[in-house]
Amino acid sequence: MAMLKGRRVVLGVTGSIAAYKSALIVRELVKAGADVRVVMTPGAREFITPLTLGTLSGHPVHSELTDDRKAGMWTDHVELGLWGDVVLVAPATAHTLAGMVEGRGDSLLLTVLLSAKCPVVVAPAMDRDMFTHPATTANLDTLRQRGVHVIDPDEGELASGLEGKGRLAEPERIRVELTAWFRTQSPLLGRRALVTAGPPHEPLDAVRFLGNRSTGRQGVAIAEELARRGMVVDLIAGPLSIEVEDHPGIHRVDVQTALEMDTAAQQALAQNAPDVIIGTAAVADVRPAHPIEGKAAKSDLPHAVDLVANPDILAGLNAAAPESCLKIGFALAHDDGTEAALRKLTAKQCDLIVLNSLADKGAGFGHKTNQVRFVHGPDRIDSFDLKSKEAVATDLADVIQSRLLQSNGPS
Repeated sequence: MAMLKGRRVVLGVTGSIAAYKSALIVRELVKAGADVRVVMTPGAREFITPLTLGTLSGHPVHSELTDDRKAGMWTDHVELGLWGDVVLVAPATAHTLAGMVEGRGDSLLLTVLLSAKCPVVVAPAMDRDMFTHPATTANLDTLRQRGVHVIDPDEGELASGLEGKGRLAEPERIRVELTAWFRTQSPLLGRRALVTAGPPHEPLDAVRFLGNRSTGRQGVAIAEELARRGMVVDLIAGPLSIEVEDHPGIHRVDVQTALEMDTAAQQALAQNAPDVIIGTAAVADVRPAHPIEGKAAKSDLPHAVDLVANPDILAGLNAAAPESCLKIGFALAHDDGTEAALRKLTAKQCDLIVLNSLADKGAGFGHKTNQVRFVHGPDRIDSFDLKSKEAVATDLADVIQSRLLQSNGPS
């Protein structure tokens, strides 16, 4: 079930008597941690209501090409097709299967399927003779050849009273098969990542500290995205300002200071050689040289604080990591920052620097959004528009996946 956690599933429900089972499918997927959005054909509404599926999924249900005819608002089928990690059509009628083969766009679901960039899985459901008809058999063969995964129907009593193959697979089996299918579709399955995130706090006394405004959101989003793709992630986290759900693919170690983060990260590196190191933590450059034990009274606070340098955690990790390990750092600038990012690329032995700037509105600490550039070297800098930090994590994971699959690094 861990493979479904965080997955984005577009569930297509078609006009089959088995559509009532779609409520149970939504429940199975949501319980497994998936985010589900439902698209219904007009025929499906004859068997189950959008209210039921919308309540169970937690999202509005779409079934028409226009959300509001009077207002002229259309349903963005392209957005739905781009949003999903998979489109699961369950139940899939013979009519919808034929429409998929022919490339028809006469329903919202079919237009979503036509515009989807993600894989498609279908779970057919129909009467025995319809399922065994040469046209249906040929359509399923064609879809398989196009890369569509088919969850075969069960055998048993059908709505017509006949016995045979054609019953929609039970919701639990659909969830199990979808989980197994995702496992085979995860090219990063079993790879390891070491991610540092959050702002270490450097104590002045028991309650006061030196720190910064980092929330750790970007680092956590990256860890979650890599875990969703099948990687095992060692997340070394300073004090975070956000809630983080437990994920079976993420091994989280909480620390307070830069020294603790450095020790924990080096231990993780020694125990499990990572395929990628990602230093997102906003580590303080310095710490108080002589922290005060206990809580100092206001009158006892020093007028000046001696500071000492913190270790360069990322540089130390990169120096100790295997040569084949992909090494990624983050850099926050107050201006353009390109030259500083290029220097950091060399000084810290990184393969990539993710650069953002405080000059860009909505980027940097304390925001749910970020605007970044991927600095690969002086001849390649990829720039992105402002987007959510989760979307930035997806962009970075795409680069990581591409680079790891091109290499022969550890696995």
